[in-house]
Amino acid sequence: MSDAHPIRSRRPGLSVGARIIAGVVLAAIGAVGAWLQHDAPGRSAEPRTEFTANNPPAGLPTALTTGQHLHWSRCTSPPTARTGYDCAAMKAPLDYRKPDGRTIDVALIRRKATGPNARRIGSLVLNFGGPGVSGVSGLPELLNQYKPLLDRYDLVSFDPRGVGATIPVRCGKTADDTGYDGADACAEHSGALLPYIGTSHTARDLDLMRYLLGDERLHYFGVSYGTALGAVYAHLYPSHVGRLVLEASVDPTEDLDEEQVSQVKAVQAAFDRFAAHCAAHIRHCPTGDGPEEAARRMARLADRLEKKPAPAGGGRNLDADDLAYAVSDHLDLGTDGWSPLAKALTALIDHNDGRPLSKGADGIGSADRAATPRDSSRAAQTAITCADSSLRPGFERLDRDKARIKAASPVFGAAWSTGVYLCYDWPFDGERATPQVNADGAAPVLVVGGTGDPTTPYPGARHMARALGDGVGVLLTAEDEGHGTYPQNRCVTKTVDQYLRTGRTPVPGTVCRGSMS
Repeated sequence: MSDAHPIRSRRPGLSVGARIIAGVVLAAIGAVGAWLQHDAPGRSAEPRTEFTANNPPAGLPTALTTGQHLHWSRCTSPPTARTGYDCAAMKAPLDYRKPDGRTIDVALIRRKATGPNARRIGSLVLNFGGPGVSGVSGLPELLNQYKPLLDRYDLVSFDPRGVGATIPVRCGKTADDTGYDGADACAEHSGALLPYIGTSHTARDLDLMRYLLGDERLHYFGVSYGTALGAVYAHLYPSHVGRLVLEASVDPTEDLDEEQVSQVKAVQAAFDRFAAHCAAHIRHCPTGDGPEEAARRMARLADRLEKKPAPAGGGRNLDADDLAYAVSDHLDLGTDGWSPLAKALTALIDHNDGRPLSKGADGIGSADRAATPRDSSRAAQTAITCADSSLRPGFERLDRDKARIKAASPVFGAAWSTGVYLCYDWPFDGERATPQVNADGAAPVLVVGGTGDPTTPYPGARHMARALGDGVGVLLTAEDEGHGTYPQNRCVTKTVDQYLRTGRTPVPGTVCRGSMS
């Protein structure tokens, strides 16, 4: 089999686009040099104090540390970043085991702090999830979620390795094709890069970034997959940990196959809660009188779409797998997604109109939710996931795991089960089955988990807090639906913001009430 099948991204929205649109593409950002230009004449900045760090990453040549300075200039791409943002390129080793060898350019974006110099803490580095999400395009799209923190921090994001303008992975039919044509195409067009784009390499980029931004310790906010990146950083550099927030945390104790099973069970449970609410509160509920009837109706609908996909607008069609991914994307929005989901399912069931369901899923990832922009590359997602995971199952295990995932969910199991093929023929070995995240000696790290999260199930947050180590991982629980609770849940937002502003963590066992309370 030459083509890898998608797994459910650890953030909303990727899989619908991957299935409905032929070959998910990342909007062409171009090379770093193409989107940087000098400040226009007359552009003035308020006088400010620039911070300086005195603890460069060990083992790197001085040309990359004390000899390197970030040259910030006006962003030219994406269009949403042309006003109020600065962009830069950071030189980093392609292979940290050969720090004097080939270098790469890591694309950065910054929104300067608005508060007085005396109150500025430093930079807050943001990762919005994925893997495969561009931070350069994500920061302007999601700024409103983090804007209250601008009084104390510069907000900084970046394109991780393999993404956007940072050594983008190419897995299409040609070297310029941003689509996904399977593992062989990845090896042909990006084989020289694939061994160096995993999470541990990006975590090392983070430490160089921290130093060049002028911070002695890294202040970081990671969402979904971004929690894995933050936790790996804490493991590698515990003495450089500042204020780290890991929100909608992944489970560091599960391998890729176990994660698929846990996730499909969680999204099924979220759908069941939606179906119960729909039956009790929505007139002419399209899923019937409760979860059992909902499963039967969804099975009939999936069978119908498998035989004849429904038109979804723009020349697209919506088939059975698309149905599962689109429904799950609505569930990622929490209770805010329930009413639109009921209306969209009604249009699909009664009128064979897939437009509302696919259009609603396409819009997920906006600033309405603690989510991520819809620019995640299928190629980057696959390449980073397979660089991290050492699982390369044979056909016997593939069949067993596929059956196990299908059995775990009557509504979503069939679609999710194709994820078992993701890395089976990947041309390079991955690092390990599960990441190392113990960070003994690090400052406290705030881990946030929602009890109704359908994409990164709540037990993962508990396991992450425990795995970071005693006195390091501090768990904040939100009794809320949806993938991500910041800034929708006021209690979570207040607690997280206080930690980022003061360094004070909540009392162990703190629970924020929400839609599930």
